[in-house]
Formats: sequence, C-alpha cells, structure tokens
Amino acid sequence: MLFVAVISITAALIFYTIGVWSEKFQGELKKWHFIIFCLGLIFDTLGTIFMSSLSDKRFEFNFHGITGLLAIILMFVHVFWAGIVLIRNNESARANFHRFSIIVWLIWLIPFISGAFLGMRQ
Repeated sequence: MLFVAVISITAALIFYTIGVWSEKFQGELKKWHFIIFCLGLIFDTLGTIFMSSLSDKRFEFNFHGITGLLAIILMFVHVFWAGIVLIRNNESARANFHRFSIIVWLIWLIPFISGAFLGMRQ
C-alpha cells in the first residue's frame, strides 16, 4: 500500500508540474492543461487516501495535515476554475490563468515536501 501511495503522490507531482509550467511557457490555458490538472488532482487524492489508510488516524491538525487539506481544496478550486475559464473562452483569462496555477502549485508543494520529510523520519 505504501508503494502505491508513493507512486500516486509522485504521479500527482509530475502531472501537476507539467500542467502548470507548460501552461506558463505556452502563454495560455489549453484543454490539455485542464486534463493534466485533473490527473494531478486525481493522483493526489488517491495518494492521500492511500497514505491515510496506512495511518491509524484519519486527520491530524498539524502543519502537514492542514496544508495538505488546503492544497487539495485549492487543487479542486483550480481545476474547477480552469474548466470555467475554458468554457467561457475569455482570451485574457486564459492568458493570465497561469498566475493562479503557479500559486496553487507552490502551495501544493508545501505538504508534498513536508510529507516527504515525515516519511523519511519514520
């Protein structure tokens, strides 16, 4: 189970990083970025579920737990908002969406890194 959890979280990192930075470098939000963001969210959620199933506790009110919850919520908002931006097809919103993407990605990295440190300590 730990192996599947680590692979899922790592896949989330790969998908989310590719989606965020390719959107930034390409200069606008595209449909394939949205798909990559969705995959990042799915793998992060799966990895979180698998990791929490390995723990005897459901949720801990500590730095990692709070930032992890915030990150998943922000990822969901990010994916939802990306979908709305694509549906509305506003050129300015598509061109500037990367700013929001980078902020969400940076916040997401906090629990990713703290989780890696917690995992190394155990």
